Amino acid sequence: MGLTSIDLDIANPAKPKQRARVEFLIDTGAYYSVVPASVLRKLGIKPHSKRTFTLADGSKITRRIGDVQFRFDGRQGASPVIFGEKDDSILLGSVSLEALGLMIDPLKRQLRPLPMVLARLDTGSNVPLARTRKVPQTLESRSALPNSDGACILCLHRLQ
Repeated sequence: MGLTSIDLDIANPAKPKQRARVEFLIDTGAYYSVVPASVLRKLGIKPHSKRTFTLADGSKITRRIGDVQFRFDGRQGASPVIFGEKDDSILLGSVSLEALGLMIDPLKRQLRPLPMVLARLDTGSNVPLARTRKVPQTLESRSALPNSDGACILCLHRLQ
């Protein structure tokens, strides 16, 4: 399996004219993108929280999180990013890819548009809907369902 990298413009959502071009390694196994803290500081992006992450070897690290606006090929989307530290790889994670409406073709290792799917509950429609039950508002689960194209649709289900 090969590595895929991409040059993207990133910007401070509060000051979109402040931007930088960064080369990212696309890592669909990572949720969040990682951008060097020095680049984020130059753009005036401040962290809003900290999170603890588990590395492949089982060790844990804590990193700061902030929000960045990504731009690529006429598309733009905002997503959380990790303030990368020395020796952290610069990564583009799945949340940022999805915010841009993109996915990576696993065979060709190329970016392509993400199929945009919405679901609605329409009780007056002739379209059959999944059986629904009255459930507490606090319990939810997620599942990915393949559609006819082989793409996955993320569904949110309420549990009883």
